[in-house]
Amino acid sequence: MAHSPLHISCQEVVELVSDYLEQALPADDAALLEQHLNFCDGCVWYVDQVRTTINVVGELRAEDVPEETKAKLMIAFRDWKRG
Repeated sequence: MAHSPLHISCQEVVELVSDYLEQALPADDAALLEQHLNFCDGCVWYVDQVRTTINVVGELRAEDVPEETKAKLMIAFRDWKRG
């Protein structure tokens, strides 16, 4: 990870948020991320939004998603991957 020994950037928080929420970050990196959150309201908001999204989507069942929505998502993912 490209950070100083004393802090990490907002960009690094974005890159690490999934591992952080899954408790897969090394303890030192998790501590740096949490230190950053103590001083950055924007990143606190971002981490909370990702956590909320994971919680809500985790409750979603495949049969809850309309077929039309599934088709649109597949097109969007294919276009994104090509782009």
